[in-house]
Amino acid sequence: MGSSLTQPLEPAPSASPAPLAASGAPTSPEQTPVVNNCWSCRVLSGSGLIGAGGYVYWVARKPLKLGYPPNPGTVMQMVIGISIACWGIVILSDPRGKAFRAG
Repeated sequence: MGSSLTQPLEPAPSASPAPLAASGAPTSPEQTPVVNNCWSCRVLSGSGLIGAGGYVYWVARKPLKLGYPPNPGTVMQMVIGISIACWGIVILSDPRGKAFRAG
């Protein structure tokens, strides 16, 4: 009903931790990013931002369809909605080509 392990799953921690870089020491600019930019992450976040931007734009547009005159707040809300949707398009398109497919 069980399995026997001959080796531990994780290595034992060393007695002294690795030294941290000094706070004033410069780090190399070629470090790997903390969050990898994989295809599924880009599709999920890009489509989510497009949907959120569309919703913000749609909510701002609703009073205009009812005949209310536009005011600066409504116009600003529409601009923000379009900006959020454009941000999602940029994430999906990956214009710099730095993303990779995980798998």
